[in-house]
Amino acid sequence: MRKCSVLSKTKARLLGCLAGGVVASILPNAAGAATVANPLCPTETVKFDPGQGQDIVVPKGFKVSVFASGLNFPTGLAFRMLGNRFEVYVLESGHGLPSQCNDEAKFQTMFPGKPNPFTPDILVFDQNAVLQRTLGKPTTALTETGGTNVFQPHGPSVDIAFENGLQGGRLFGTDSNQSLRTAGNNNSSRIVTVDAGTGKVTPFISNLPTGDHPTEQLAFKAGWIYWSQGSTTNSGVVGRDNGGGQNQPDIPCQDIVLSQNVFDSGGGVFTSGYSPFGTTNKGGTVQAFTGASHHGVCDGAILRAQLNAADPSSTIEPFSWGYRNGYAIRFAPEDHVLKGGLLVGEDGADERGARPSNNAPDSLQLAQQNKDGSPDYHGWPDRYGFLPSSQSMFNPIGGPGDDLCVPDPTNPPSMCTKASVAQILAEDAPIRDVLDHPPQQITSPLAIEAPDSSFTGIDFVPNSFVRGPVDRGAALYILEGDFGFSASNSAPPFPLKCGSGPTPETACNEIGHEVKLINFSKQGEALALKIQRFAKNKSGDQAFLIGEHGFNRPTGLRFGPDGCAWIADYGAVRDFGQSDPATKFITPGDGPLVQIPGTGVIFRICPE
Repeated sequence: MRKCSVLSKTKARLLGCLAGGVVASILPNAAGAATVANPLCPTETVKFDPGQGQDIVVPKGFKVSVFASGLNFPTGLAFRMLGNRFEVYVLESGHGLPSQCNDEAKFQTMFPGKPNPFTPDILVFDQNAVLQRTLGKPTTALTETGGTNVFQPHGPSVDIAFENGLQGGRLFGTDSNQSLRTAGNNNSSRIVTVDAGTGKVTPFISNLPTGDHPTEQLAFKAGWIYWSQGSTTNSGVVGRDNGGGQNQPDIPCQDIVLSQNVFDSGGGVFTSGYSPFGTTNKGGTVQAFTGASHHGVCDGAILRAQLNAADPSSTIEPFSWGYRNGYAIRFAPEDHVLKGGLLVGEDGADERGARPSNNAPDSLQLAQQNKDGSPDYHGWPDRYGFLPSSQSMFNPIGGPGDDLCVPDPTNPPSMCTKASVAQILAEDAPIRDVLDHPPQQITSPLAIEAPDSSFTGIDFVPNSFVRGPVDRGAALYILEGDFGFSASNSAPPFPLKCGSGPTPETACNEIGHEVKLINFSKQGEALALKIQRFAKNKSGDQAFLIGEHGFNRPTGLRFGPDGCAWIADYGAVRDFGQSDPATKFITPGDGPLVQIPGTGVIFRICPE
């Protein structure tokens, strides 16, 4: 396997160095970018050469390197100490995005006997990037279970974490089953344990919601397991963008009263918020946990359960709610100005569905239960960042993901007919409220980020990482970047070249596909945040567009035992192309989001 780390992808395959469909540390010294294609849609190609991440701009005093590349859609990272050495656990998420090109069952049928990149697994490396074993890989993608004691084959899996951090203990993961959702089962998400040696996958809590956003990231504190449970819809209303209307409605954490508003999906279909597709419930009351398989389960929330209970599902309770997708979660240290609080990176709404919006920001939130044990409330679906969603800045402009859009490729930028754009603006601008009133006072975010920048990871820095712009107690967070549903969040002209200014912060305007830094005030002082760019490609955009040695879609961030920031990069994705035509899927009908296997990378950013 050490030989494999310096071989080309072709030679590695010939020498049998592939395991679970990946190559460890391939292409570190490639002379030029390789062309990599989606195997099910060969016209969908990208340029790929991560090198050693030398096109990623970082502050003086830090250095970027590549630990492993040629992976399939990595999203989660975990570490376990073994004496004075450590293991690296990388979760490959499998099929996670909608496209005919990402079909795991079709791949198995077309390429029988080959490792399936569209099913999840965990790759275990030693600290020298030598692959030791593969855990939890489904043995088939042609059934719902995928085999015995494995991850669900139809994905995605999102995160992994050891309950005791670097000291190990049980290894937990999250997974879901997209094909069950489209078949009408909306509760296929799970939290599982994975035997770190044998790979045996055992359900810990099952029957959690699966919709637009399944069970996602994990955190642990004081005998509880916490997880982000994303909303089942984009905007509080089931639309055609939600599995063709088959998603279950969102599940409230408290009793709510609906507004009189209903939302038009075309074809005579009108839907109230928190209601099944095509169901109206003007002014109706929806009780907490309506539609949940367990008491205490709701979505758009941070949930928790007792780690050592005989039946953990019976202990589920909401910790915080009112998020569209509070994906990234991490507890602050106890001696921090946040006093051990849970930091949440929330991803805002897209321009799509029955209640489309534009320019909804992503938010950095502090989650906490109220003194009476009820969850605090952060305002979604009728609050975007600090502002009501009815503000004109959030009005839709028309796009191919809107329910009322009638496709017309000759009418950019909306790609909808003029008549359907006029209908969208008439019915959906201003954006109407889902709720009659909030269930409690709204907790505002600590900060907001650019629309469609997409929080996907947060971690607090160790003291050994402190230097240059990084203060003690700081945090790094990842912005994965947009999926092309709306125009770019940068000002023209675009792209602006990163690295042209004195620091990464002054280099380019596009927000996303990057790592950012938060410095906090000291404990005992008034809370203050100072945020700046920390790591971003020189081009300012995704690496695959020009074969850059850098990020495509960073999705996971954890500090390792070596004191370095480890970053899981999901790889290249071709999208709707609304933010940059160069990212659009190449063949009509392949969209909306085409995954490219073999372009995932694990980067490290270390102090020099």
